[in-house]
Amino acid sequence: MWLRNCWYVIAWDHEIPPADSPQLFTRTVLGEPVLVYRTQAGELIALEDRCCHRHAPLSVGKREGDCVRCGYHGLKFDHRGQCVEAPGIEIVPAKARVRRYPLVLKNRWVFVWMGDPALADDALLPDNFSCDSPDWQHKPGYLHYDTPYLLICDNLLDFSHLSFVHEKTLGGSTRIAQARPTIEPVPGPNAGWPQIGIKVSRHVHDVPAPPFYQRFRRFDTNLDRWFVYDFLLPGTLLMHSGGRPTGTGPDQTGPSVRLHSCQTLTPETATTTHYFFQQSHPVGEGDATVTQSIYDSLVAAFNEDRDMITAQHRNLQHNPTLPMMPLAMDAALIQFRRLLEARVQAEQQTPSPWPHAPVAA
Repeated sequence: MWLRNCWYVIAWDHEIPPADSPQLFTRTVLGEPVLVYRTQAGELIALEDRCCHRHAPLSVGKREGDCVRCGYHGLKFDHRGQCVEAPGIEIVPAKARVRRYPLVLKNRWVFVWMGDPALADDALLPDNFSCDSPDWQHKPGYLHYDTPYLLICDNLLDFSHLSFVHEKTLGGSTRIAQARPTIEPVPGPNAGWPQIGIKVSRHVHDVPAPPFYQRFRRFDTNLDRWFVYDFLLPGTLLMHSGGRPTGTGPDQTGPSVRLHSCQTLTPETATTTHYFFQQSHPVGEGDATVTQSIYDSLVAAFNEDRDMITAQHRNLQHNPTLPMMPLAMDAALIQFRRLLEARVQAEQQTPSPWPHAPVAA
């Protein structure tokens, strides 16, 4: 169940080679191979990574200025996706072209629009401000999952698992699972998108500092912790989290932890997923060793998630029709799946030439 008319992160900007590099970057999104490169003027271009002739990947060809030449039979495509040269053919057919995808760079995330290009709307881009802010510091991360992306969405929408999957890393207390979150709709930018996600707020009072916090700041008292995040279509988490000594308010001085996290999921195929993430701390509240410690802790915890979700996926494959038992802790993920399903159904009811017709320049 994929939503096509939306933005998916295809890469961190540092993953895309510079314009003078002979390397070509490719990544599969929603089952479609996509080639991304920079023009000599610095513009980011996304083309279908499949030559229209014999479907060889353009990414195994070579750059020629702002064009890409297929390494199989030599067809040359410009940055619009139009074939401008075909060896041995005097007049290149107008239909000799590959799709060009709308592409946007925002705060170091490179977003690709996988649906009808006429509907690409920058207002739907998430506010991943801490990915590129002078006030926040982080180390960017990427993981690959051999599981469907919705299982990872479920995991991020129910933080009760922190008490058990991450007992020795991010969690540290069963009180997290016992705390009931509040769930609210996140309104969209216009009437066409009245809701774009859900807001989940979980406050946990008077609990020990988790090992994650203790790695970069020592606490001798219990903490009041908070996890407040928007989870947006198609699968992006933007979260403020932290903890302060129990009994102290947000305006009081003293040791505390404040973090902002941006995480997003991009389906690669029906059973594999790209996971882009970072967790930022305020500049001035810790040095580069703190940044590295946060990153190391995240990778350790996300590997715990991946191990659990991969084991879950293997079980589901044994009997895909066996229903799951919904419980109270599933409220957020159930609401998100309903929202996603409604958007997918609405999209499928609207006639569109995508993805069979080529994209206009």
